[in-house]
Amino acid sequence: MARGERGVRGGHSLARVAVVVRAGAAPLWWCGVFAAGIGVLPPGVTGRRIGVLAGAALFIVGAAVVAYSGRGRYAALARSTARAGRHDVLQDRAATVHNWRRGHRWWLLLAFAVALGSSFTVPAAGGMLLAGTGAGLRLKAAWLGRRERAEDTLLWLRVDWLDKRGGRPAGKAVRAYRGTGVAAGDAAPGGARRRTAALV
Repeated sequence: MARGERGVRGGHSLARVAVVVRAGAAPLWWCGVFAAGIGVLPPGVTGRRIGVLAGAALFIVGAAVVAYSGRGRYAALARSTARAGRHDVLQDRAATVHNWRRGHRWWLLLAFAVALGSSFTVPAAGGMLLAGTGAGLRLKAAWLGRRERAEDTLLWLRVDWLDKRGGRPAGKAVRAYRGTGVAAGDAAPGGARRRTAALV
């Protein structure tokens, strides 16, 4: 494993597609949960009951939109997957997650502040929407994991094709994915931590 941003001897540093997708799920979820938990305290303009009901609807809509958006692009890139080269360097999961979260830390803070502030109008709704986006990312990563298992291939992409914040694994800069066997790297299909033999 290597955490470097550059490959060696003509290779490239590769990040797992599912890990990049999944990297934002936990911080968005917990930011949303905390914002909703604190935001339900003030009665707001609409009242708590309406705020929570609106938040539940926003949670479902947010999760669905994030989970299903861009699937055609992911599928098209997956269909053109090329085998990873022998000199390609597989970036470990922790480095990929760290890069995403470091690059998005101010966006997460701003989203949390907006969700919390909106609670003075519609209690808890903003936080529940934020949590829904996190759930949607987890669902999208799970969808990628099912595809990886079905095709017996893990999907990777060049680190230098990600944006400057370490995200957008299906953005315009991404031309194709690379593939490896399912045993490669330290993340299981879908981007979760790979369980050791002792834990299976």
